[in-house]
Amino acid sequence: MRRALLCLLSCLLLAACGRGEGLFQGYVEGEYVYVAAPSGGQLVDLAVSRGDAVTRGQRLFVLDADLERAALAEAGQNLSQAENRLADLRKGKRPSEVATIQARLAEAQAARKLADSEHRRRIKLYEQRTIPHEELEKARTEFEQTRQRSEAVAQELATALLGAREDEIRAAEAEVQAVRARLDQARWNLDQKTQAAPMDALVFDTLYRAGEWVPAGRPVVALLPPGNIRVRFFVPEARVASLAPGQPVDVRLGG
Repeated sequence: MRRALLCLLSCLLLAACGRGEGLFQGYVEGEYVYVAAPSGGQLVDLAVSRGDAVTRGQRLFVLDADLERAALAEAGQNLSQAENRLADLRKGKRPSEVATIQARLAEAQAARKLADSEHRRRIKLYEQRTIPHEELEKARTEFEQTRQRSEAVAQELATALLGAREDEIRAAEAEVQAVRARLDQARWNLDQKTQAAPMDALVFDTLYRAGEWVPAGRPVVALLPPGNIRVRFFVPEARVASLAPGQPVDVRLGG
């Protein structure tokens, strides 16, 4: 909203009543309230006309908001995803995922046990000089590989049971806050496409018609609140002492 001081009537006569009765020339001025939206768009609904009396909160006009509605929907989806990820990090792996890792660990441990048994058997055979050294090394390599796989899966299971690290959770919490702020901004952007009267007032003028494109920040409706109307008149210095605060006056409109 923007405000401007404009003259309503340039030639008025004001008559003071009571003490010092006489005619004094003056004028009436009004401080208009210009209502605008911070972003531009096509004017899809102009809900008031020139001369209408409106009350505080009454809808004045609506600009096209398809992009803002789409942005709000996207921000809502992003927030839901961020919150779900944070919840997953806080509670760790799901039971089904933990069960899968446990099954892999059991398989890896069984393979390690079998490889260990085969390695021991080949050590004896090598000591009896019934197999070459290459077969012994092959058995040792297979045992080491199965041992490493078993330990890796065991570590994975321990991590799954512990849940996410604190730094990962803090990062996810920060992401939720950032996405929530973007959602609030998207909601505000959408709300601004509908403008309402900030106070009781008279619609002095409408500056666009439905279907026209309104640039960002350009007023669509000019309001004149009753409290923003002022009467100014000029009193000769010799007559000032005859007037008192609160003294009633009659205002007559001149031609």
